Amino acid sequence: MGRADAVKPGRRKKRHLPLVRSDLPTDTVSLARYLIGKVLVRALPDGVASGRIVETEAYVVGDAAGHAYRGMTRRNRSLFLEHGYAYVYIAYGSSYLLNVSSEAPGIGAGVLIRALEPLDGIAIMRRNRGIERLRDLARGPGKLATALQIDLRLDGLDLCREGPLWLAGDDHEPGEIGQSTRIGISRDAHRVLRFYVRGSPFVSGPKSLNG
Repeated sequence: MGRADAVKPGRRKKRHLPLVRSDLPTDTVSLARYLIGKVLVRALPDGVASGRIVETEAYVVGDAAGHAYRGMTRRNRSLFLEHGYAYVYIAYGSSYLLNVSSEAPGIGAGVLIRALEPLDGIAIMRRNRGIERLRDLARGPGKLATALQIDLRLDGLDLCREGPLWLAGDDHEPGEIGQSTRIGISRDAHRVLRFYVRGSPFVSGPKSLNG
């Protein structure tokens, strides 16, 4: 049994209250760091599942690796909403990825949610993923989307309002936040725009980036 599997998810004593939009930074890099330690909550027919955000990536204005780089399209228009909305897209024809719009209305940029530490609804997440190992339930952007049943129906959703999916905060302190280059991209790959909780077993990516 590894370190992550030995972790026993605690009972949540407080209701997951949505983040207040005015508290969110209106700068992509600042938002990517701010979201570390916050909670992503998914309301499903069989219960609530949630996880603490332990890894993000910023895709800033003018970023060649970002989906907004060539302007607004029907596919990416959620990235151009005011900060705090969901942009969901499908990658490689099979995996859904969740981003949070991060700038003022009309400016395209976003923060990719890369990994979660599972909190609530562990059984739901295990069933959705078809695996038992706690560490691997939401360690990667496609995995967390599967665990929480995030798909294109949630694209454009207000994440600062309680509903099918929202962002919440509590008094948790995430600890030391590391920073590295982003994962799995070829354009603007040198930019240090990935944030993660140092020492967290739930962070994705190679060990060389997680020191």
